[in-house]
Amino acid sequence: MDALHALHSRVSVPRLTGPAPTPRQVEALLQAALRAPDHAWLRPWRFLLLEQQGLERLGDLFGQVALRNTPDISADVLARYQGLPLRAPMMIIAIARHVPHPKVPEAEQDMSCAVAVGNLLLAAHAMGLGAVWRTGEMAAEPLVHDGLGLAENEKIIAFVYLGQPAGGRKPVPELKPADYLEVWTGN
Repeated sequence: MDALHALHSRVSVPRLTGPAPTPRQVEALLQAALRAPDHAWLRPWRFLLLEQQGLERLGDLFGQVALRNTPDISADVLARYQGLPLRAPMMIIAIARHVPHPKVPEAEQDMSCAVAVGNLLLAAHAMGLGAVWRTGEMAAEPLVHDGLGLAENEKIIAFVYLGQPAGGRKPVPELKPADYLEVWTGN
């Protein structure tokens, strides 16, 4: 698939099944991520790869957060939280790693990590994989950060779920670039 076709046709694929991407595919995904724009060449990111046991352990962390926030949580709701990471055979967690720099604020480093995630999603699409970027409340939870071993200068930008599309892909929405562009002349 050529680059423009991948860019014009990518959609999120929320329903995923196995098998997980191969080690070679993971390498290609990360190579694409590492090409993100990066002011001052800081490489302000790192990635965690989770499969099987890692996904189950993350589900345990999600369950601990749910229990802490709602001590009388029902067993069904608790099981839902614990099962969230198991919606795909693989997850890559993108972590912004803030590097002190006088010309590159943390917000710009977060955006660089987000572009790395976008590149990873495009690469997954180009290889025929299914992928979806999720974050939500768990991405900001200190218990999750501690459980994953994040440092104080790190934060989760994305939980990227990866696998094979389960069923058809949703249609690519028709968007008109002119609806999002305004020519500014300074007047």
